[in-house]
Amino acid sequence: MGSLGASVGVIGAGSMGGAIVRGLIASGALDPTEAAAADPSAVVLEPLAAEGVRCVTDASELVALGTDVVVLAVKPQVLPQVVAPLVDALAGRLVVSIAAGVTLDTLGTLMPTSRVVRVMPNLPLQVLSGATAVCPGASASADDGELVRRMFAALGSAQVMNEHQLDVAGAVTGCGPAYFALFVDDLVRAGVRAGLPAAGCREMVLNTMRGVAQQLLDSGEHPRVYMEKVTSPGGTTAVGLQAMEGYLFDAANDAVDAALERTRELAEG
Repeated sequence: MGSLGASVGVIGAGSMGGAIVRGLIASGALDPTEAAAADPSAVVLEPLAAEGVRCVTDASELVALGTDVVVLAVKPQVLPQVVAPLVDALAGRLVVSIAAGVTLDTLGTLMPTSRVVRVMPNLPLQVLSGATAVCPGASASADDGELVRRMFAALGSAQVMNEHQLDVAGAVTGCGPAYFALFVDDLVRAGVRAGLPAAGCREMVLNTMRGVAQQLLDSGEHPRVYMEKVTSPGGTTAVGLQAMEGYLFDAANDAVDAALERTRELAEG
């Protein structure tokens, strides 16, 4: 038995749903025999089936397996039609939704007899370095919330927060992998423009990014303290930061505001 001490079934085995299952197995939180996945695409299920995960193409079959946790890893736009035929079978069950913008109120309306927890994970959980916000609904017990938190903590960092904070976390860390990838690409292109070979520059930038993240995590230092270690008075880093900081700060705020606005639009249907 895995360290989570509970079985997990995931409806929707795409990039995020599949990553959750694989990550839980890789971390030791789940034994493959304690995991199940449902997806209409048999091709999508093949990698999970090869790892010993019980795979089905019909969501009702997965729910019938009686796993301790059912994760809804489907797009917000299709979640209502996926859930509608499962309502009775999900009565009294612990259900976790990762659908962006689908509020606890909406989830409670769709599944009035389920114990619902809303979460906002991100894709680095594929390499056990994810960041997940967890928000239990009123129907979920404290034990339910803690089980879901431990489940996603096995995939990186997981924190319990209120629903407004969860939406902000989605706009920051949920979208964050794409923001960071864009920054890497921009920095590489700047290096290429100044004369570096593309492949070598990309490798160096990615290793630098990984190293900085690991050092900050290990030390617990504030990023500003770390920046001071790299920045000599009047040096190249100082002038580079001066050129970048204002634009980067504005861009980060604009990105989070735009993502939150889209979250609200999704919530309104």
